[in-house]
Amino acid sequence: MTTQTGPETRITRKFAQLKAEGRAGLVTFLTAGDPTPQLSEDIILGIAEAGADLIEIGMPFSDPMADGPAIQASSLRALKAGMTLPKALGIVRSFRKRDDNTPIVLMGYYNPIYIYGVDRFLADAREAGVDGLIVVDLPPEEEGELCLPAIAAGLNFIYLTAPTTDDARLPKVVRHASGFVYYVSITGITGTRSADAADVAASVARIRKYTDLPVGVGFGIRTPDQAAAIAKVADAAVVGSALVDVIAENRDAAGAPLPGTRDKVLDLVKALAGGVRGARS
Repeated sequence: MTTQTGPETRITRKFAQLKAEGRAGLVTFLTAGDPTPQLSEDIILGIAEAGADLIEIGMPFSDPMADGPAIQASSLRALKAGMTLPKALGIVRSFRKRDDNTPIVLMGYYNPIYIYGVDRFLADAREAGVDGLIVVDLPPEEEGELCLPAIAAGLNFIYLTAPTTDDARLPKVVRHASGFVYYVSITGITGTRSADAADVAASVARIRKYTDLPVGVGFGIRTPDQAAAIAKVADAAVVGSALVDVIAENRDAAGAPLPGTRDKVLDLVKALAGGVRGARS
């Protein structure tokens, strides 16, 4: 088994706290700048108070190949609204003025980071208050590109595993992972279908043979009941497409957000948090 390595961050402290409380966490995903930069920031500023234990913020990219239609569309809406990687870091800075405890993970693709400049990005991300990175198109074989530099800079680097990750590959995936391991519970793209909780339990148990890192499970979790089912067998339930869909569904004919959109997103977060928190009671 690979023993947890990497820097201590808000992520590692949060999972230690959750373990002490005897419960799983809720991880929420939203794309920075969706539907507008200001409303996106307003939603993210309220999401921890609504019940999110960790926050994933998507870095918009024009070709988000691992994401389903909902998150692809959110990325395009954000880019159209003028969101950039520096502005996404600005949202993190605004959040940190209000909340210095809730972990923030930036999730996305390597291209914008590469263009920004790896060293500059890592320094700016750390300064802004980012705790970890998920970069879906950088496999362990490319760890020298960003994973190892991120760890050296004091950030956790979170790797994805999937049902197709076999016992020969799992040790390679978790070798330099830190913070937590993100288990993609279905094959394919985000937001398209849901996983069976029993299958997830077996997969989480298999991952735990190779690492003592917490395991968060995402893809296909849309309701409080589904979140509760995952929270019984994993260390965190990750919800993204369901929240992004609320934003997509609350726009007028011109694409502008309708009044009350923020409250509707946060209401769903509250309901999901209630499911997670009640899972082991």
